[in-house]
Amino acid sequence: MAMQSTSTAHHSKLTETPPPIDASALGHAGTQLHRPECVLVTARGNLYTSDRRGGVMCISPQGTQSLLGRSNLVPNGIALQRDGSFLMANLGADGGVWHMDVQGQLRPWLMEFEGHALPRVNFVTTDAQGRHWICVSATKTDDHYPVDEATGYILLQDASGLRCVADNIRYTNEVRLTPDGQSLYVNETFGRCLTRFRLAPDGTLSHRETVAQFEAGDFPDGLTLDAEGGVWVVCVGSNRLYRVAPDGTRHTVIDDADPACVERLEQALVARQLTRPMMAAARGRHLQNITSLAFGGPDMRTAYMGSLDANALMTFRSPVA
Repeated sequence: MAMQSTSTAHHSKLTETPPPIDASALGHAGTQLHRPECVLVTARGNLYTSDRRGGVMCISPQGTQSLLGRSNLVPNGIALQRDGSFLMANLGADGGVWHMDVQGQLRPWLMEFEGHALPRVNFVTTDAQGRHWICVSATKTDDHYPVDEATGYILLQDASGLRCVADNIRYTNEVRLTPDGQSLYVNETFGRCLTRFRLAPDGTLSHRETVAQFEAGDFPDGLTLDAEGGVWVVCVGSNRLYRVAPDGTRHTVIDDADPACVERLEQALVARQLTRPMMAAARGRHLQNITSLAFGGPDMRTAYMGSLDANALMTFRSPVA
């Protein structure tokens, strides 16, 4: 599973707000990566990233790299399964969720919902119960972002079948469940907010609330949770990383925003002319469009950040596991 084991981790406590991390001083993991948008870490120290060549890059604890699978897909979110295979959200024009076996062979896994073809799929994750959560950002699928529309939704595939558990989302991005199974967080990219739902045992979502709003140039993309229930939100475009406490208190961990880039994105947003290529071309002062984050290492305090254009994962030591 893609769930990170914490049974042997030494959980540090965030007793005070630490100073922001200097983006120019970050470490790195991996080399010659191709669009490592999503990153996963296992308890054994293996790293997995989505790869623009249509598969998944596997990086061993010793640094050995091997590409699993090649295709015409554009893998975005990836979900590691118990047998070592992957589910892949396809951000390419054909959309859908695909299954890649341990030999790298691909087959369609979920291509339609209620009789309609699934458009570009942003993210997929598998929870501790083996349920699959699928995020469709918007029904409009061309490169001109529907910034004013709330047509995103979340699908749940479980033992009872496939159903929509949340809709009316302003561009659905990553989702994460809390370890106690009582809440689900989702980033609304063009709502510029972190949203939380109450999660029932049967997967029903209710009591929707906005936990945090973000700043100019911020387009919340990936998220993960720490040992204290804090939510780490990675913002594409601005190259900012935030930690949001359960009560909504927001702390800036990294701010690598390039003012000129932020201004271009904001002007395009206001003019309703923001496009996928424009967002993909955004850069920070040092970072190349960070998109996701996963914790790893023996003490679960090494953070690995994926991105749209860097050829390596950026790393740093977190003050909390």
